[in-house]
Amino acid sequence: MLIFILGISFNTHGFNIKSDSSSLIKYDSITVSLYHALENEDLSLDAFALAYHGYQKLIAEQVVDKKNVLTVIDFNKSSKEDRFFIIDLQKHKIIHESLVAHGKNSGWDIPESFSNMANSFKSSLGFYLTGETYQGKHGLSLKLDGLEKGINDNARERNIVIHSADYVSESFIDKVGRLGRSFGCPSLPAKNYKEVIDLIKEHSLIFIFSNQLDYLRTSKFL
Repeated sequence: MLIFILGISFNTHGFNIKSDSSSLIKYDSITVSLYHALENEDLSLDAFALAYHGYQKLIAEQVVDKKNVLTVIDFNKSSKEDRFFIIDLQKHKIIHESLVAHGKNSGWDIPESFSNMANSFKSSLGFYLTGETYQGKHGLSLKLDGLEKGINDNARERNIVIHSADYVSESFIDKVGRLGRSFGCPSLPAKNYKEVIDLIKEHSLIFIFSNQLDYLRTSKFL
């Protein structure tokens, strides 16, 4: 069983992750064993445990078609670090990790607030199902459907998609001191992004995480 104890505060524009209390999370032995089998500490145990717990619930509800992969985006980390992870749950290994951008109004380097509102230019958190691909202004892009009402269910209406961007690069970090930011999309580096989209398209699960998020106390999947 996973247990969460955290402070909670809301604002009128979405979730504010700043809280006076920190979360206390206990993990079951199976989750811990699976995490250690990944042999990659770039992905935190907190992020993996919460993602895997939700994955199990959504698998049981028969929501997820592509069951062998689970994507975790860890917005508790600096934008200068890899925080986009694709986990192969059959091979028990991380098969891709990279930089990923957050929304420009969510924060400077580490995002501090999140919203489900149109034109907020903020990221939204929680569980998403990947949808279909299309060719947009950023080239090949992947549509996302938020699975959590009031938290991220406006993702498709807001055009929150996975795409590549030139501001998601080490060279941009060297110039600015942080990664570039999007209008709310989890934007990826240009390198290998088409292969990434091909890996996770068509109803695989994505979890966008922050360990101070008020959401942890309200999500029905945790």
